[in-house]
Amino acid sequence: MLGRKVGNEAGWKREASVTDAPSANCGERRNNTTTLKSCRWVQTEVAVNRDGIALPHRNGASAADIAGELTIDVESESGVRELLHALPAAVYTTDAEGRITFYNEAAAALWGTRPTLNSDKWCGSWRMYWPDGTPLPHDQCPMAIALKENRSFKGMGQEAVAERPDGTRVPFMAFPSPLRDSKGAVVGAVNMFFDISERKRAEEASRRTEQEFRDFVENASVAMHWIGPDGTILWANRTEMEMLGYTAEEYIGHYIAEFHVDKGAIEDILRRLNNRETLQNYDAILRCKDGSTRHTLINSNVLWEGDKFIHTRCFTRDITDRIQSEAQIAILGREAEHRAKNVLATVQATVRLTQSDSVEGFRQAVGGRIQALAQVQTLFVQSRWTGAKLHTLIAQELSPYCPDGETRVSIDGPSMLLEPQAAQTIAMCVHELATNAAKYGALSLPEGHVQIDWDTVGERLILRWTESGGPLVAAPTRHGFGTRVIEGLICAQKGEIHFDWRREGLACEVNMPT
Repeated sequence: MLGRKVGNEAGWKREASVTDAPSANCGERRNNTTTLKSCRWVQTEVAVNRDGIALPHRNGASAADIAGELTIDVESESGVRELLHALPAAVYTTDAEGRITFYNEAAAALWGTRPTLNSDKWCGSWRMYWPDGTPLPHDQCPMAIALKENRSFKGMGQEAVAERPDGTRVPFMAFPSPLRDSKGAVVGAVNMFFDISERKRAEEASRRTEQEFRDFVENASVAMHWIGPDGTILWANRTEMEMLGYTAEEYIGHYIAEFHVDKGAIEDILRRLNNRETLQNYDAILRCKDGSTRHTLINSNVLWEGDKFIHTRCFTRDITDRIQSEAQIAILGREAEHRAKNVLATVQATVRLTQSDSVEGFRQAVGGRIQALAQVQTLFVQSRWTGAKLHTLIAQELSPYCPDGETRVSIDGPSMLLEPQAAQTIAMCVHELATNAAKYGALSLPEGHVQIDWDTVGERLILRWTESGGPLVAAPTRHGFGTRVIEGLICAQKGEIHFDWRREGLACEVNMPT
C-alpha cells in the first residue's frame, strides 16, 4: 500500500470499490493486481507514506486533514504527487528533523523559490516575518513549532509573512500538524498554508473605510449619540460632548436622563422609540457641565434586529443661538415700539406746546427740537440701542455754535453712557438751553462762553450749565415754552432742575437718574 495508518489524528482516506475490469477513474494495477473503479475522500486518521509524503483529502482542508490513508497500491504514488501538485493550496512535508521532503507547485509559487529537498529545513521561504514586521527565524516558524512542541495548529492557524527573493512579501496562514507512526512517535510534519493577500487588502480597505467614516462622524457639525434600550449612552461623537462640555468618561455609560432638564421628555422619547416611531425635531433642553442649558432639536430612530432593540440613532441639533436670537429680536421689537411711541409722544408735545408769533418761527422752533431728537436716535443706533455717550451727545447738540472748535463752549466730565430715555431727555434739555443762549444769552455774542460739566453721585447725574460773557441777564417774569419743556422732561425722569438767573449769565443744574 502507498499509505499507512499512523495515529489517531483526524484525517481523510480514499475508499475504492474493486472490479476486475480496468478503469481510468483512479488508476489500475496489472499483472495479478486489482484496478480501482471509483474513489472518494472520507474522514479518517492522519497517514504518511513511506517517503514521508502526507496524502491529501480535499482542496482547502487543514494540514492534518490532508494526510489521509489511501488504500491504493504503491505504483499509484505518482498519481498522488500529481494530485498534490494540482492543489491550489500550498502543501509541503518534512521529516522529524524538519528537513523538507516534499512541496507542491503552489508552495513553490508562494515562496518564489524552490528549496532543496532533504536539506533545507522548516520552511521554503527565503525570509519570514511576523505580521507586525518583526523578523521570524526559520527555526521559530509555525512548522518548526509544530515539530518541536509536537503541537498541531489544526483549526487555529498561525499568520506570518513570507518574503520572496525579489523582495515582495506575501502574508499567509499556516496550519502545520505533526505526523506520527503507529507507536505515536513523530516522524515528520505536514503544512498546508494559504496566501491571504486578498483578505489582507480587503481588511485594510474595510479598516480605512471605517476609519474615514468614523472621522467624518466624529467631526460632523451635528451632535450624534447612541442609546441602549435601558437609556444608557453607548456612544457619542466629539461634537456632542464638546457642546455639553463633558469628557467621554463623564458622558458615555451614563443614563441619558441625567443630562435632560425635563426628565419627562426623555421618558417620552424612549417610549415612542420603543413603539418604533421616528422622532423628528423633538424639542429638548440639555444640561451642560457648567450648569448652562442648550436648546436642541432631536431626530432619532432605533436600529432593530428582528424584535430586539439594539440602540437608537440620535442626531441632536443645537438651536440655542437661534432661540436666543429670536428672543433678542422680540425684545428689540418691543423696545423699538416703546421708543417709537416715546419719540412720537415727545414730538406731539413739542408741536402742541410750541408757540410763535409767525408760521416761520413756529416751523423753526419745531424743526430744531425734532432735529435734536433725531440726532440722539442716531447715537442710539451706533451703540445698538444701549444708550449714548454724554460727551458726544452734548458736543453734537452744540456743534452748530462752535465753528471754531470748543472756543465758545467747554465740555468737561467723566466718560459715561446714558440709557436711552435719560439720553433723550438730556438731548432735549441741552437743545433748549442752547437755543435760549443763542437768542438771549452767552451764545448771542461773539465773546460769550458756555461751560458744561458733570459728575455722578451714586446712580444720579449732576449736570451744570453755566453761561458767561453774554448780555446782562434778568430773571424772566414767566416760564417760556423751553423752560416748561425742560422741567417736564426732567420731572418725567424723576429728576430736578434749578435755574439761577445770575446777572452775568444763566446757571442751571440738573439732577436726575442716569
